Amino acid sequence: MFGILRPCADHSCAAVLSAWRAHLCGLCLTLRDRHGQVARAATNYDGLVLSVLTEAQADRPPAHRTAGPCALRGFRSADVIASRDQGSRLAAVASLALAAGKIRDHAVDGDGPAGRRFAGAPLRRVATSWTAAAERDAASIGFDTRVLTAAAERQAVLEATGGLPLPRLTEPTEEAAAAAFAHTAILASTPHNAENLREAGRLFGRIAHLLDAVEDLEDDRARGRYNPLTATGTSLAETRRLCDDAVHGLGLAVRGLDLRERHLVEALLAGETRRAVDRAFAVRHTRPGPVRSAGAGLLTFVTCGLYRPPWSSHRDEPWTDRCRLGGDCCDCSACCDCCPCDCDCDCDCSP
Repeated sequence: MFGILRPCADHSCAAVLSAWRAHLCGLCLTLRDRHGQVARAATNYDGLVLSVLTEAQADRPPAHRTAGPCALRGFRSADVIASRDQGSRLAAVASLALAAGKIRDHAVDGDGPAGRRFAGAPLRRVATSWTAAAERDAASIGFDTRVLTAAAERQAVLEATGGLPLPRLTEPTEEAAAAAFAHTAILASTPHNAENLREAGRLFGRIAHLLDAVEDLEDDRARGRYNPLTATGTSLAETRRLCDDAVHGLGLAVRGLDLRERHLVEALLAGETRRAVDRAFAVRHTRPGPVRSAGAGLLTFVTCGLYRPPWSSHRDEPWTDRCRLGGDCCDCSACCDCCPCDCDCDCDCSP
């Protein structure tokens, strides 16, 4: 799972975590149900925002289902968004397309497993399969994935051009996110929200692109790989200013939306987005802990309804205790303040 929006139990109220989990697990199971087990590897924290936005605008809540036990929620069942829900399907489409694009980028750059001539061939075939699957499912909900693939192609051209300012390099990501955000208004039958959603998506895409560049900066320098900050000579201070401006604009765009339910949307696109910026620019201290990808990732792949292993040390552990499952959301002090909360849940947060 990847993305910038990672709510943590230390600062999020119970209502936000429960609703966020319903969309996250719903996205994971939508990928499995519609595209196979392997597709669950494309689960994207940021992609689930499309599911959240669709639900928040619709005149009635989406269909839910009870999911079986999963490693990442302590082998407990959970109430999740059903895989037939259009918002969850749009989130799955975007997640597949984004994951496929990342694999192709690594292949072109000769980086990682995907860049290996022979060993990377199966991964490249997966990317091709995911692209086709995204196109098929997107067509059934009226979304054209060509806006996503065209953005990726344009991104490669801009990066190869050289001499461009940083805002030009973030444009393809902005346009792709804007199109996906705006389509939630179509799915929810609230076309009057489309323009504000397009602006919100554009700004969210800018933030995601910049934070990805910030987090990869040192590694890219060490490996001699392309990074938009290095290529444009943009300082971290200027990048932070661009992020802060985008976060402010994103908040204004969200405030202008006509929503049936605002709480989760504002918690993610206002509070969590700002925390993501703080986290990316903070000094990160690595703390020892269990390896998530090899342990919990494998358990997630083979569970979710199959069985509940009696030997698991996480058998009775709540899913929201993410830090003990190897999550990194609590690795900076900026993340662990209590969220402003005006909901009716039983939490210690205050407005």
